[in-house]
Amino acid sequence: MRTTVPERVITRSGISVHTVGVVSGLAAGAWLGSAEAPTKLVSAGYSPAIISLCMVSGVFVARWTLPTLMKGTSFVLKDTLNKAHLIVWGIIAGALWAVANTLTVFAIRDVGLSIAFPLWNTNSLVGILWGWLLFGELRGGGIRTAGKVLGGTLAILIGTVILTLASVHSQSAGLRHPLAGVLAALGASLLWGTMYVPYRKAYLSGMNPLSFVTVFTFGELGTMITIALVSSRGLQPLLADLHRLRPSVFWLFLGGFCWVIGDLFQHFATKYIGISRGIPLSNTNQFWGLAWGALVFGELAGLERVNQVAIVLASFLTLAGAVAIGAAVAKTGEVASSHGAIAREAQRYRLNYDAAVASQSGASDTAQAGRTRSWWDVLIVAAAVAIFGLLWRGTVAPPLQMNVGWIAALLVVLFSVLAGAGWLLWRCTRFC
Repeated sequence: MRTTVPERVITRSGISVHTVGVVSGLAAGAWLGSAEAPTKLVSAGYSPAIISLCMVSGVFVARWTLPTLMKGTSFVLKDTLNKAHLIVWGIIAGALWAVANTLTVFAIRDVGLSIAFPLWNTNSLVGILWGWLLFGELRGGGIRTAGKVLGGTLAILIGTVILTLASVHSQSAGLRHPLAGVLAALGASLLWGTMYVPYRKAYLSGMNPLSFVTVFTFGELGTMITIALVSSRGLQPLLADLHRLRPSVFWLFLGGFCWVIGDLFQHFATKYIGISRGIPLSNTNQFWGLAWGALVFGELAGLERVNQVAIVLASFLTLAGAVAIGAAVAKTGEVASSHGAIAREAQRYRLNYDAAVASQSGASDTAQAGRTRSWWDVLIVAAAVAIFGLLWRGTVAPPLQMNVGWIAALLVVLFSVLAGAGWLLWRCTRFC
């Protein structure tokens, strides 16, 4: 195996891998945060498990449609079979995500979107621990890099404590079960932070994110169906709950679809800059959660002024921590440590070490693959369009008070982020 370590990893277009990863992480934050807005339907009295099931069903459709559009199913199938040992890891990651997503719906119901977001975003702390412990991230990076990461971690922790105190003492704001909501959000944090371990294993092995998310979806949908059946106490009650939610199912499917856009950016960020940096950057979704919760749904209007100020300042503090961590560019020593992790994965699963290393800069031998499309690719996309068309029939506006002007403004920014980050990712890596 070759062990030569570059001073700076550069993509085919001359832009550093770190830059691509940072932009992907920030784009992930925008879309992941906005995708949670439809879960506000829980405030209308719908079951959290049913809402999560509908959203995961939209995720399932999107996880097949988007990779098909970007690379084609033949590419995804070939890449998956070449690294078949990762299938079980993808299913486990999907199961963890489904449970965590359900907990977030409970958290939103009990403490609101603006408060719940920063709490479950402590998953970055969990991810940093796993990245350092299992994959050698941050090792050999030097004092300055460690200082940025540790300082950013401390900022996130302090911000989380402030948010927790603000939410627990906000009974006058009409929150249903503040402590239960906080615990649900922190439980989601633990599961989501651990979920990134399979992510990192996949990308150190050279697997394409589009392939991994396709496997991932089987674990999340199967787990979510089980949770919904248990929560509803049987199939018939579950179907009855879905029938009652029918006029709003389209919005939850759409939320799931948007979530996958953010998740794909998050996967690419994790691939190119690791767990320790990718998760904190994608956790800027808390600002989008705050924006949707405060500007569109008016969540902060009922809070006392001191609690409003505490929540906003704590959110900015956690964002500052995430930015500090993301700005810690990997030095030669840390890159060497990551290459050691790649070597271990390659030896354990008999993979091509050179190909796995090349994949870290978007220069794998599969970069030009996926240009042809088959008839079943067209069928998959057509089926997705038909599903959304069918769900649109009979759809009504959500029974929530919303500011339409702010919705339009946030959507303009969202699609601008998608266009810019998507173009950069394609230019530098061809989505590999």
